Amino acid sequence: MVLLVRAVYHKLALWNDVDKKHVGSEMFDKKWTKRDQKIDLGENLTIYSKNVVGDEVKILVIGCLGRRFDPSLHIIQEKDLLTKTQKGDLRVLELIDKGLLEPDAKLYNQLLNKCTKLGKINEGKMVHYHFKGSRFNGYLVVWNTVLNMYAKNGCLDDARKVFDEMSVKDMVTWTVMISGFSQNDVMDEAVAFFVEMVRGGMKPNEFTFSSVFKAAGARSDEREGEMVHGFCLKCGYGRMSEARYVFDRLVDKNEVCWNSLIGAHARKSEGDEAIRLFRKMQREDFKATHFTYSSIFSACASTGSLEQGKWVHAHMLKNGLKLVAYIGNTLVDMYAKSGSFDDAIRVFDRLVKPDVVSWNSILTAYAQHGLGVKTLEHFEKMRSTGIQPNAVTFLCVLTACSHGGLLDKGQYYFEMMKKYKIEPEVSHYVTMVDLLGRAGQFDRVLSFINEMPIEPTAAIWGALLGACRMHKNMELGAYAAERVFELDPYDSGPHILLYNIYASAGKWNEASKVRRFMKDIGVKKEPACSWVEIENSVHMFVANDESHPLKEDIYKKWGEISDKIKEIGYVPDTSHVLMYVDEQEREAKLQCHSEKLALAFALLKTPPGSVIRIKKNIRVCGDCHSAFKYASLVVNREIILRDINRFHHFCGGSCSCGDYW
Repeated sequence: MVLLVRAVYHKLALWNDVDKKHVGSEMFDKKWTKRDQKIDLGENLTIYSKNVVGDEVKILVIGCLGRRFDPSLHIIQEKDLLTKTQKGDLRVLELIDKGLLEPDAKLYNQLLNKCTKLGKINEGKMVHYHFKGSRFNGYLVVWNTVLNMYAKNGCLDDARKVFDEMSVKDMVTWTVMISGFSQNDVMDEAVAFFVEMVRGGMKPNEFTFSSVFKAAGARSDEREGEMVHGFCLKCGYGRMSEARYVFDRLVDKNEVCWNSLIGAHARKSEGDEAIRLFRKMQREDFKATHFTYSSIFSACASTGSLEQGKWVHAHMLKNGLKLVAYIGNTLVDMYAKSGSFDDAIRVFDRLVKPDVVSWNSILTAYAQHGLGVKTLEHFEKMRSTGIQPNAVTFLCVLTACSHGGLLDKGQYYFEMMKKYKIEPEVSHYVTMVDLLGRAGQFDRVLSFINEMPIEPTAAIWGALLGACRMHKNMELGAYAAERVFELDPYDSGPHILLYNIYASAGKWNEASKVRRFMKDIGVKKEPACSWVEIENSVHMFVANDESHPLKEDIYKKWGEISDKIKEIGYVPDTSHVLMYVDEQEREAKLQCHSEKLALAFALLKTPPGSVIRIKKNIRVCGDCHSAFKYASLVVNREIILRDINRFHHFCGGSCSCGDYW
């Protein structure tokens, strides 16, 4: 805010009559924001920024009502907002009562916040009662500020009285009260208010839970603690450290508590911790339920932990639990995302009555593994059973068409959405842009973007940028990148794509500009990491990793593989190195990418002929993709690499994506 101004000039624009000698020229000349910026103070007064006071001197300008401007009467500095008159009243409120100052809700809010911060409850009460009698007393945000002032300063009786008087309450209202009780160690009331809040249909937020966790952990009633804990995690607001604190303090834990915590870790993609809790749950003789297994399968899917997922699956069968639909759906998803596609199909075929979620799971599996035609066959089979597709179903189908290069089919199914009265979402438009762009139909994709009923998002322009990288369309790629940077300048992915477009074309000056721009605005490339599961343990690698205890053996193994694949045609693509070093050093950097280290480790630790499964957190680079094709031929192994977009099945010197990714 440039200036705190509240003025009533009654058709008198006396600002230009201000004598700077009286006010102090530094008030007018210190740090203007934008020169000649027009600022409208109401229908009777317009001033310009050359007359506006800067941030360092925040003042309140009071209307003159026909009198010559007198700074001693008509200026209040911000630090003096709570100044009292000789009668003990607040000067600001007196000016309002005399008609010299036109208040608004923001002014009351500022005064109350200042009273809260300084602990001036008496002054705060004056503002409270003045606001209550004003025409702004319908503003809920100000009432919440009144409530906060009393609660934060320990005046809980006053806070409760205000709370009871409020005819309208929102989530902030309840949270302020719960926080006030918790901060003042009135734990019973904090929990009671939380229960009442939930019963009234008000959804808490993370700040509510932060306060009620403290209260629940201090109470002796374990059942209420479990209730708060379970509800918190169910809402997805769980701060895991606080949730674990309450969980560990519960004396009589039950399956619900375990399931809540395991499910929360699974939803946050903290698969390893979810599995550790599951094992601990078994050791403490708690019986796993359908919900437990469903959460664990989701956790294994997020980490790609196939062996652990298989162990949990076997555990479920041993305990005699039936393969009900929602467990089957997560199990299909787990096997598919862990690279065990055949197992995913077997589980799906065993489902007695697959629902739309079941079909979406198997369609996603086919699509992510690059089996576009199979995806469409199963989609038609789904339709023939009478199950209605939803928006997710069509997204799976369009993704399959995009990954498989099925341009005409993709457009056909996009139009089919109208038949089912499904409105395309941003994700559907992104996939269509990706489909048209991958096919090199740049005129059509630009027309498609222009004709969309929504404004193009960063993701839509990013899909076009990715297609330009594939087809080395430098001019359109630069245009798409500019659109992305306008909407989301801090995502490193588009910057890297543009860099690669320039680098692959030998435009090193342009590439260096991209790198400088990233540095100037503080954009850093997301660290790439890859992991591989060996004997129920997940081993993670980053580029140039020196932390693994077998690092010497790993680098030696990859060196051997690198020499062999060069002999049969592999040529390192150094355009994927974002460093300005000589060619030899660039090639050396390429050989230390995380997925190559993960592959070398897997070759050391798995038996000949077995399938190797690797997961990567970002898109696989072109050089590693090429190296893996040659490596699959040299070692005579199937290598399944899951990156952020899809699965790549490398076998016999080729990839399932057909180099179309």
